[in-house]
Amino acid sequence: MREYKHVVQYYETDKMGITHHSNYIRWMEEARIDFLQQIGWDYAKLEEVGVISPVVKVECNYKKTSTFSDEISIQVSVTEYKGIKLVLQYEMKNKCNEIICEASSTHCFMDRDNRIIRMAKQFPEFHKVLTGLAQNHDSV
Repeated sequence: MREYKHVVQYYETDKMGITHHSNYIRWMEEARIDFLQQIGWDYAKLEEVGVISPVVKVECNYKKTSTFSDEISIQVSVTEYKGIKLVLQYEMKNKCNEIICEASSTHCFMDRDNRIIRMAKQFPEFHKVLTGLAQNHDSV
């Protein structure tokens, strides 16, 4: 999977010139949208078939700061998937290849009526892709 690139915008920084911590979560969403598009299941397709995937947990471990105009590379990987819950890991690096943030987001899958979806049964193609990505992560 190719990395997602984000350039830090001026408005994302605080009075000290450092990226405000809340923006890393926004970048996770940007990277997640790109990741889903890369695996053939972009948000438009998911919504079209009636799948929503709310965030139920987010964790961020900030290692280094970033500032205006820094280019941040974000690698997304599936660390856990068992058919109902999906855990994604994000590794954010600066141009010097230094880790600036390690993070994760946990999601579930629901239909438009907010009922949990059993992906293996209702969306076997998507289930197969996520299962394969989780297995590849386990073997690394």
